[in-house]
Amino acid sequence: MKKEDRKICYDKDLQMEAYILNDISQIFPNHFHEHYVMGVMEKGQREMICGNSIYKVVPGDFILLHSGENHQCKPSSEQLLRYKALNISEEVMKKVMKELTGKEFLPIFRKNVLQDEEIQFHFLRLHQMMMEQSREFEKEEIFFLLMDMLLKRYAKSVEYCGYIKENGESIEHICNFIEENYTKNLMLEDICQYAGVSKSTLLRTFTKEKGITPYRYLETVRVNQAKKMLEQGITPADAAFQTGFSDQSHFTKYFQRFTGIAPGAYRRIFIGKGENHEK
Repeated sequence: MKKEDRKICYDKDLQMEAYILNDISQIFPNHFHEHYVMGVMEKGQREMICGNSIYKVVPGDFILLHSGENHQCKPSSEQLLRYKALNISEEVMKKVMKELTGKEFLPIFRKNVLQDEEIQFHFLRLHQMMMEQSREFEKEEIFFLLMDMLLKRYAKSVEYCGYIKENGESIEHICNFIEENYTKNLMLEDICQYAGVSKSTLLRTFTKEKGITPYRYLETVRVNQAKKMLEQGITPADAAFQTGFSDQSHFTKYFQRFTGIAPGAYRRIFIGKGENHEK
């Protein structure tokens, strides 16, 4: 029999817990949490009872539980459970709602089990970054995009307020700010303070206007600047440092994603040593 594996990580930036339950056969009796829980079932099948609703939970389902909501869960097949989840305190949830709607409250969602591939995709990316203890502001960006989608699609009665003026000038000022500060440890909060808007407003309006998120715009600026440095013979390590990447492995990953070639190989093209496939 496989040994149960449980991993947990506290993210100081988001002030939330991320955890993984792997190869679990445990029955969870009727209970409740003093925080919100959201997660994705990756393996196994479960019967979950929340209030008067009975759910057959299968791989790919997104689970959403309110603070104080009674629920119980038991296996409905022999396959062991693999489950990735987040715990979000009421205090953090209220702050998130304040950012998203302008009002501090605890949201109520219409369903406990969702079949939504887009929400699942964003959740799993966020969860991975939290488990890896990433300090990039992409993590916070994904979290707010995820919560915004959950509110719009599944919450009961939500009002949104406060948008950036949707004109090119406002967005271009934000782009200029990013371009002037890309070498710094720029955070989402820094951009919001500059623009004078909430995080959700910034993400929603910037993405609509530019077609990419603020974080992706920042990474694009950094990669483009790094390309110029590599063309001048600067080493990948120095280029990573000078363009604001947290470390060389992070730089290499993004550089290859954007250009299709490793930084070292790209540099050699311009210093006359060929273009072998070195990473």
